[in-house]
Amino acid sequence: MEELLTQLLSYLRGMWRFRWWGLAVAWVVGIVGAIVIYSMPDRYESSARVFVDTQSVLRPLMSGLAVQPNIDQQITILSRTLISRPNIEKLITMADLDLTVKDPAEREALISKLASGLKIRGTGRDNLFTLAYEDTSPERAQRIVQSLVSLFVESGLVGKRQDSDAARRFIEEQIAAYEQKLSEAENRLKEFRLRNMSLLGDGGSDYVSQIAELSARLSQAELELREAENSRDSLQRQLAGEDPVLLPQQPNPSSVAIPEIDGRIDAVRKSLDGLLQRYTEEHPDVIGARRVLAQLEEEKARAIEAMREAGPGQFGALNANPVFQQMKIALADSQARVASLRARVDELNSRLAELRATAALRPRLEAEQAQLNRDYDIHKRNYEALVARRESAAMSVEMSAQSGIADFRVIDPPSLPTAPSAPNRILLMPLAAAAAVLAGLAVTFLLAQLRPAFVELKTLREVTGLPVLGTVSLLPDPALARARLRGLIAFGGGVASFAVAMVAMTLALQILQS
Repeated sequence: MEELLTQLLSYLRGMWRFRWWGLAVAWVVGIVGAIVIYSMPDRYESSARVFVDTQSVLRPLMSGLAVQPNIDQQITILSRTLISRPNIEKLITMADLDLTVKDPAEREALISKLASGLKIRGTGRDNLFTLAYEDTSPERAQRIVQSLVSLFVESGLVGKRQDSDAARRFIEEQIAAYEQKLSEAENRLKEFRLRNMSLLGDGGSDYVSQIAELSARLSQAELELREAENSRDSLQRQLAGEDPVLLPQQPNPSSVAIPEIDGRIDAVRKSLDGLLQRYTEEHPDVIGARRVLAQLEEEKARAIEAMREAGPGQFGALNANPVFQQMKIALADSQARVASLRARVDELNSRLAELRATAALRPRLEAEQAQLNRDYDIHKRNYEALVARRESAAMSVEMSAQSGIADFRVIDPPSLPTAPSAPNRILLMPLAAAAAVLAGLAVTFLLAQLRPAFVELKTLREVTGLPVLGTVSLLPDPALARARLRGLIAFGGGVASFAVAMVAMTLALQILQS
């Protein structure tokens, strides 16, 4: 610390040697600064205040029905992005500033000047904005602020309309795209179902359900077949104890009636008529009934041929015992039912075998169908959501057109300034005086470094590195002391006059500005 103080004192002693140079530089810089400050042109600031009302009665009423953007955030962003090159070019045209522009260079300079001079200040929470600009002409400053206010209001309204139109166009394009996707998904699903209808069935049940259903139907048909066979066997055992009694008549062999076979043929024909009312000729039950009917007719033909070969006496009529005849008819019906049920069992076995044969193929088909259904459901859900958004957007546009989302109110119109707002000469003059003092100190320090002198024995020994044998002191002299005092008084007077001159010029500028 002692070394630092010693070094500082040495610097001050060196600067004291060139004090008059520093005082002269301070005077020159102060006078030049005062002249520059006085000659600076006056600048006038015009300002306007705009309030943006974002509250609307319809907003709480339409909550959940219409899209309600964050208007406060949009207004804040608009205020921060308003000063852009396209908007400044519009402002130049609106304020007639392009009348004095002669070449592109001047236009670029004007754009840069406006971009740096335009000010938009907001209070944040209250949506109250102050628009201001400074210029050498108060009328031009007022025109520029007026144009900026108009641009601020128009940008907010146009921005809202553009956002609404862009959102509506985007939603319409997406709806059209999803309509095409939905149609394509429907066509793919329809073609897949038509192509694999025989394997997928009615679409209401899966592979396991179809297997279970066919197995249940087959079990039921086999049970009915066993019941019919048991009934037929019982009738045959009952008929085995009855002896037919032939009548003495000998009818025409061509019209011979065999009650047993005729009853069975009649029963099969009745069953066939009932089946044809429900099914087509290609149905397995119909085909089986026709096969049984053909077999019975062939059996009757063989019986008639055997009776013809045995002799005419064999063509007599059977005993007309009613119980016997009814048992014969019942047996025929039972045999016809057995044949029909056997055909049904065969058909169900065939279907079940075919279904089991496609067991390896069905999982792939079901997975592909599930994928198609999932794609269709996704497209349908997105399409319905977009349609709902479109209606909400349309409602929002109508709400905005009826009441307006934000209302721009000009609280204070652009003012025509009468007093200059800049430069602040009262503040600049003390700053110029301080700058002059610093300049004088810098000059004295620089001269002291350029023309150094040793004022202490220790400094001389440290710098030269040589031993100092002694010093020569200056004897006190009254004349020299008086001369030194006069110099101090003169230097003090120069510093005091400099301070008085700076204060006087500051007061004069204050009087002139007032």
